[in-house]
Amino acid sequence: MLNKIKTIFSDKTIRNRILFVLAILVIFRGLSAIPVPGVNVDAIRALVDGNSFFQVLNLFSGGGLSALSILMLGVGPYITASIIIQLLTMVFPAMKELQQEEGAAGRKKLSQYSRLLAIPAGFIQTFGIITLITRQSPEVFGGLTTFGFIQIAIIVVASSMLLMWIGERLTEYGIGNGISLIITVGIIAALPQTASRVLSTYDASQLPLFIGMGLLIVAIIALIVYITEAERPIEINYARQARSLTSQGAGSHKTYLPIKLNQAGVMPIIFAITLLMFPSFLGNILTLSSNAFLQSTGRNLTLWSQDALIHGIAYFILVFLFTYFYTAVTFDPKQMSENLQKQGAFVSGIRPGDSTMDYLSRIVTRTTFIGALFLACIAVLPNIVQNFTNIATISIGGTGLLIVISTLIDVVKKINAQVSMREY
Repeated sequence: MLNKIKTIFSDKTIRNRILFVLAILVIFRGLSAIPVPGVNVDAIRALVDGNSFFQVLNLFSGGGLSALSILMLGVGPYITASIIIQLLTMVFPAMKELQQEEGAAGRKKLSQYSRLLAIPAGFIQTFGIITLITRQSPEVFGGLTTFGFIQIAIIVVASSMLLMWIGERLTEYGIGNGISLIITVGIIAALPQTASRVLSTYDASQLPLFIGMGLLIVAIIALIVYITEAERPIEINYARQARSLTSQGAGSHKTYLPIKLNQAGVMPIIFAITLLMFPSFLGNILTLSSNAFLQSTGRNLTLWSQDALIHGIAYFILVFLFTYFYTAVTFDPKQMSENLQKQGAFVSGIRPGDSTMDYLSRIVTRTTFIGALFLACIAVLPNIVQNFTNIATISIGGTGLLIVISTLIDVVKKINAQVSMREY
């Protein structure tokens, strides 16, 4: 451990990467403190603290929504655009071929499509969020004119595109995934405020409850680390041909194909949150219509999105289903079996070809069920804790913990990989 730390600080490349990440994240936090013009910061903080929907939005904006900063959208538009592009690759064969057959060039084109699509997605999200805020708390803006709204929308969308560019630079020149790092830093930065809000309601009679919450958080962290790192190894044999008369003849050597229990990571939760935000945005747009039917539909959609029980059940189901969807996008048993066959490899006890594909499909389906159930439970954990404790300020942000832990594990692995390269 000490040798690795010494290598990190003595190696110029690794040190510069870490310093670059720290410098960019400091800039990000500085931009997050700049509010949009004409906003009442105290009013928006009170609104976010009392609304679980806005708390989730604030989580993925890196804490920018709680102050209505110029980074109030965070990387949300880019994430939304990426989700749409991934869905389109499942629908249109041409886009799927672009992703699979053209390799890095194809993925680069899809990334460019995501960037372009993020601009209109940003304007739509800005309209939905500002409309929702002004309807629930008019004093936040104190009378917003059309020109003021357009001004705020341009500033917010431009800032979101800047943040997207910063995230890509972090991925390229730093260590770890830049988008995940931005979200993680926002979550960590909000911890002192969350702790002070919880401690402000402290009562001596609630001491056992606080101790129980602390123990539960430790157990959840351990469970997240365990599930994140858990793998189902599949034994793979590679045929080896004899090359000389003195060799021992044909044989094989073994390796393992690791199938992670949670291959999707935190993406299903992000997918589900994005989809659950849509009824609220659509409802606020429809309520502005002059048509009575559209107004009624908009009010019903808004009420549906604010119902805690319905929202929690829909959240659980969507996370569960999206885990299977994202796993199907990232892991193709047919392609994996074909690649193994081309490399002269086979699963122990399984014939190459269709038999291998069926075997891998069964394994992935079973492991994904565990990962999907785990992610769905983590997603609705805050609602469960608040219902049991009946204290709104005490909650366990399972989604936030999952993002932070997954990102930190990824960063540690990337640093260890960089150190191992220098050692060899």
